[in-house]
Amino acid sequence: MTMKSIAAPAYLSTAEADFEQKFQQRLHWSADTDAAIEQRVADILADVQERGDAAVLDYTARFDGLSAPDVAALELTQADFKAAFDAIAQAQRDALQAAAKRVRSYHEAQKKASGESWSYRDEDGTLLGQKVTPLDRVGIYVPGGKAAYPSSLLMNAIPAHVAGVQEIIMVVPTPVRGSVATGGSGAQLASDKGERNDLVLAAAYVAGVTRAFTIGGAQAVAALAYGTATIPKVDKITGPGNAYVASAKKRVFGTVGIDMIAGPSEILVLADGSTPPDWVAMDLFSQAEHDELAQSILLCPDAAYIAAVQREIDRLLPTMPRAEIIAKSLNGRGALILTKDMEEACAISNRIAPEHLEVSSTDPHRWEPLLRHAGAIFLGAYTSESLGDYCAGPNHVLPTSGTARFSSPLGVYDFQKRSSIIEVSEAGAQVLGTIAAELAYGEGLQAHAQAAEMRLKTPLKPR
Repeated sequence: MTMKSIAAPAYLSTAEADFEQKFQQRLHWSADTDAAIEQRVADILADVQERGDAAVLDYTARFDGLSAPDVAALELTQADFKAAFDAIAQAQRDALQAAAKRVRSYHEAQKKASGESWSYRDEDGTLLGQKVTPLDRVGIYVPGGKAAYPSSLLMNAIPAHVAGVQEIIMVVPTPVRGSVATGGSGAQLASDKGERNDLVLAAAYVAGVTRAFTIGGAQAVAALAYGTATIPKVDKITGPGNAYVASAKKRVFGTVGIDMIAGPSEILVLADGSTPPDWVAMDLFSQAEHDELAQSILLCPDAAYIAAVQREIDRLLPTMPRAEIIAKSLNGRGALILTKDMEEACAISNRIAPEHLEVSSTDPHRWEPLLRHAGAIFLGAYTSESLGDYCAGPNHVLPTSGTARFSSPLGVYDFQKRSSIIEVSEAGAQVLGTIAAELAYGEGLQAHAQAAEMRLKTPLKPR
């Protein structure tokens, strides 16, 4: 164990006079993208928009070290998905299918609750309603460099499938070991020959991905947004990626829809001191191991319990393969915060609006009504955040960096759109036309007013 792996999250107390200043320093994280990255991404997007497949091939060779005669050679087939599914261990096949079943069940329930068309007729016979239709084609970005994320594929593809999207186009980088990754997928060298991850492809088989290409980075986002001779243009792009991917998604928004611009992973644990401290320490690790910028915070009114969690951090950290990343995350952005009571802990949690919020308490339902802002709320000591990441059912694509104050998890509704339905009866036109004309004249829009007035007391002639 090196000194670099020792983790000491900041210890704060709400009773301290300088708590607010220290608290804000822990929360601060800038989402500003490096200007050099922004310019590089802008150049890549423009090039792909102009040269299409040729640019995608050039950037894939440059950034991922993966050369191909044409983009069609980078396309994965349904046979590739099935072969990968057959190649993985039976335990992995069972886990994928069980997770997919739970994710699908949850999103089917979500669709029934909020995703159906409806209409009604008012007293004059006018029909008013809402028509819900799925997007035609979506693109999902699946990271494929530092780690493979089949769970991310399930969480993006399955709600799209449940929503009724007909074409789900996946892009996943498969960089060659030793390739230069700056500016592209940012993937750190998955294999010697750009080999594909069978678990990711098996997840594509289970989730119902339509087409897939072994490309990544800003060039993949550009190809999905603008379309090329080989890669179809999509209506929306979802899925996580590095700074180049995030910058590209931000730039193509408006041409296509996007899910969100995600920041580093976050976990906040509200604890009353009843959960074994090693469980909580490991839950804090579960987000810290993602990234040095990830944030893990404990809020608790019991000072002795906080000390016990720190002891478990010290004991368990040397056993972690990603100990150095965990240590940097906890040292840089982690915090153990002593509150005067659980009510204050809940209030602070609402200010943070975390991505993942664990209520590690003997009576979590007592505190849940006080919690207003969080991407996902995990109730009770047995509900570790990691279960939500993989197989509980609700989506693990969640708002970060305090955006849970105004945004929601990825869901079926992100892959649907709503059209208003209006059918005005002759009787309804007599009432509504007078109102509309009055307001239109007030706005100086005579054509609007006269269009409404033409329908007043003027029945249609039979044809």
